[in-house]
Amino acid sequence: MNLFAEIRLAVTGALDALAEDSVLPKGLDLAAVAVEPPRDAAHGDMATNAAMVLAKPAGLQPRAIAEALAARLMADPRIEGADVAGPGFLNLRLAPAVWHGVLRAVLVSGTDYGRSTLGAGQKVNVEFVSANPTGPMHVGHTRGAVVGDALSNLLAFAGWNVTREYYINDGGAQVDVLARSAYERYREAHGLEPEIREGLYPGDYLIPVGEALKAKYGDSLLDKGEQFWLAEVRDFATQMMMAEIRRDLALMGVTMDVYSSEKALYGTGEIEAAIETLRGMDLIYDGVLEPPKGKTPEDWEPREQTLFRSTAHGDDVDRPVKKSDGSWTYFAPDIAYHYNKVRRGFDALIDIFGADHGGYVKRMKAAVSALSNGRVPLDIKLIQLVKLYKGGEPFKMSKRAGTFVTLRDVVEQAGADVTRFIMLTRKNDVALDFDFDKVLEQSKDNPVFYVQYANARVNSVLRKAREARIACDDPLLIATDLSGITHEAELTLARKIAEWPRLVEIAARGNEPHRVAFYLYELASDFHALWNRGNDEPALRFVQEGNAATSAAKIALARATGVVIAAGLGILGVTPVEEMR
Repeated sequence: MNLFAEIRLAVTGALDALAEDSVLPKGLDLAAVAVEPPRDAAHGDMATNAAMVLAKPAGLQPRAIAEALAARLMADPRIEGADVAGPGFLNLRLAPAVWHGVLRAVLVSGTDYGRSTLGAGQKVNVEFVSANPTGPMHVGHTRGAVVGDALSNLLAFAGWNVTREYYINDGGAQVDVLARSAYERYREAHGLEPEIREGLYPGDYLIPVGEALKAKYGDSLLDKGEQFWLAEVRDFATQMMMAEIRRDLALMGVTMDVYSSEKALYGTGEIEAAIETLRGMDLIYDGVLEPPKGKTPEDWEPREQTLFRSTAHGDDVDRPVKKSDGSWTYFAPDIAYHYNKVRRGFDALIDIFGADHGGYVKRMKAAVSALSNGRVPLDIKLIQLVKLYKGGEPFKMSKRAGTFVTLRDVVEQAGADVTRFIMLTRKNDVALDFDFDKVLEQSKDNPVFYVQYANARVNSVLRKAREARIACDDPLLIATDLSGITHEAELTLARKIAEWPRLVEIAARGNEPHRVAFYLYELASDFHALWNRGNDEPALRFVQEGNAATSAAKIALARATGVVIAAGLGILGVTPVEEMR
């Protein structure tokens, strides 16, 4: 049940009726007509812009349309008031029975309340994390993992067919550096002094890799040139690092559907096929790029390269796909990888990148646009930095990692649920401060505590009701008389519950899972406000001593709140807490 969608249907139906009565011209485009919460709750329950957006095409004054629409809508028993405001906005007040119906719908649907068919089963690929397999995941990867997983949950909840994918960057020079670093730890496992020279990975996390290499190869690789061991050590170390990355993701409750390898693109003809497809569109040519903007590097010289005409699909400059020495650029396998996703039949692609990949956005969108003939949209979400604090000071790097704080460090300090929720309390493209002391404190300023505390309070209501021998199973609450829910604080909470299906669709359309965290905080605030008023006004308490019927109605309101909190936390990948200690 999406109440906003239902009232919008009432509005468009009234507009059609006005057209039949010749008050409005027939055939008006109603796509821009919206029904949404008013900016000021004092103005009503919902507001529509219908008169404003139809005035020009109808050739009428907005207020004239709004007044005619208001009169027509007043015939709907769900609408108690329709007031014209300003130049032609229409504010609507709904009957209390409407909000009672929302609560009943929540209890009937359970945590499926708000689930949408917006995605219509379209196939969407969400690629996220995709960390280089050269070490454990760091805090930046943590945020990307949370955003990607929550977004995947959100899209699935809104009706998309979602594939979660991890692209293993195992085809570049960084995995050769990993192999050389692991080889030094292999030497160390044999009692030799490792030479961790500049450019190698210094973290202690490679010590177990060196020991595992010793266990497998003995001393057979010692004192040999890297041409004898580089390929084998690279594959061995990459596999061990990917096993660790999978364990780290599991700590966060993240499971991938597909792991794709960059290395698997080389020598298979996939890169060549993608480039030839672009060449067939006259989008590949040999040319010389303009010098970089700003100060030209001293070693820069114009040279002919194989270029992708990405400017034909919205990029600022054309991009090289092959170097002057004949080798592929980093961009070429990425083109092939996304072409592979297009050919797998996805209707939409989403990439979640670190903020340092901002320069990749336009070129990647251009490639997908070209390779899909504009059919497959690509949305790229950039994940900004996370700054860690503890005890008022920056949280120090992990000795094990050598140069950064790992995902495991964060989860061990804060827990997976807290980490996931806090990572979604800012939009992905805004930097986030993660203070270990604040995210664990029990206060209103800590959003994860505030939401979980609301859920715990709902469960305490149910426990208290059972202790008072008041039946509070969902089938009984569904059938109970809710007409006693009339106080403004109660209706405010019911209104916020009614916003959930609309919020799901807005968040899914924009690929913005942080909106769910924001909504849950607002819902918790309305619930706590009602709870606190009940401390001063006994008539507002959820359990009314000696009055089972009145209690049942109020318990239904609390239970509906808990259902929506559970649904929202499920999208965020957070387990609801039933009791706070």
